[in-house]
Amino acid sequence: MTFELGPALLFCPADRPERFRKALERADAIILDLEDAVLPEAKAAARENVIEADLDPERVIVRVNAPGSEAFAADLDALAATDFRTVMVAKTESAQSLAPFDERYSLIALCETARGIQSADRIAAHPRVTAMMWGAEDLVASLGGTSSRNAEGHYRDIARYARARVLLESGAQGKAAIDAVHIAIDDTEGLQREAMDAAASGFRATACIHPSQVAAIRAAYRPDDDAVAWARAVLAAAATERGVFRFEGRMIDEPVLRHARSVVARVT
Repeated sequence: MTFELGPALLFCPADRPERFRKALERADAIILDLEDAVLPEAKAAARENVIEADLDPERVIVRVNAPGSEAFAADLDALAATDFRTVMVAKTESAQSLAPFDERYSLIALCETARGIQSADRIAAHPRVTAMMWGAEDLVASLGGTSSRNAEGHYRDIARYARARVLLESGAQGKAAIDAVHIAIDDTEGLQREAMDAAASGFRATACIHPSQVAAIRAAYRPDDDAVAWARAVLAAAATERGVFRFEGRMIDEPVLRHARSVVARVT
């Protein structure tokens, strides 16, 4: 199984079924959230909403509560009554914690605690994990901190480390990486900056919490016309060259050609 969703993945609280279809119309895929977005007293109704949801299962991710939590087993029972098979596992802290999922499921491991980041290499190697995501706020909370960002709105070093670790461990296993949400909904400039960095760094998608963020994420992952034209031209030139060659004043080798292929892949 491979991860084919993105680039804009929109969270939608599972206790708000009236939002499901509109959210799916706005984003590339939606994440029906049974975890943090739903109060404990509303979780049972949220599970029923997921069971009754008439949505394309190919474009739906369900976020379940953390393995070992009181709600986790009930979430799995609800999932089994649906056609949804792409599951985001909140607060994944070990590969062993994913054992309850059989071969029917494609897993997105959400590493958002110190233990989860520490175990990212082993989690990424799990055969049913197709993608990894990281979370800034829960991570900092797990360390006893108070904020993932500094006064200028940029990630603190610990958050930057976690982001890079999840990306590297995902890539080492050939899995996709998903960037964390930008919780400042009105900070479009900051969202654009981070999404552009995510796309350039190798993330396959960025999660978001509001429909207004979708357009900025899509734009960030879409290469501009000049980049696409250059990528296609250099790939065409490579078809007639052997080994390293010069193109428009630049040395071209296999890593550069891989960059070019990635650019073209985003528009095809």
